Amino acid sequence: MTKEAAAVKPIRSLEDAVDRCQALGMRLSRQRRFILELLWHEKEHLSAREIYDRLNKQGKEIGHTSVYQNLEALSSQNIIECVERSDGRLYGNISDSHSHVNCLDTNQILDVEIKLPEALIRELEQQTGVRITDYSINFYGYRRQQE
Repeated sequence: MTKEAAAVKPIRSLEDAVDRCQALGMRLSRQRRFILELLWHEKEHLSAREIYDRLNKQGKEIGHTSVYQNLEALSSQNIIECVERSDGRLYGNISDSHSHVNCLDTNQILDVEIKLPEALIRELEQQTGVRITDYSINFYGYRRQQE
């Protein structure tokens, strides 16, 4: 992790996300709060369209443009995560370093914390000549079939 990233408290809860918005001087509009609450409640990666649909189903009227603008603002400030996929962007609630398990049959992305052994990191540094300050790993697979 970089020194800059280490100095900033990780966002691990809705309250942390709200605190970060306030610390950055971001206006915490009703729509922005709706989006944050949804992402923390659902605990999954969602497209802008899914966020729009779910909020409106909950009776929280919000326009398409407002969803896109708020997602852009929140992800650009590293308050939420934005995952680029071939079929579009997905947004999640964890913004600090973590890894993903990509489920190929359900298209879900699951957040996981992976800690590599220090010896492996040092070996990679020696092989590449690069001092590793952070990492994330993507795993891919299928759900096990129930028997």
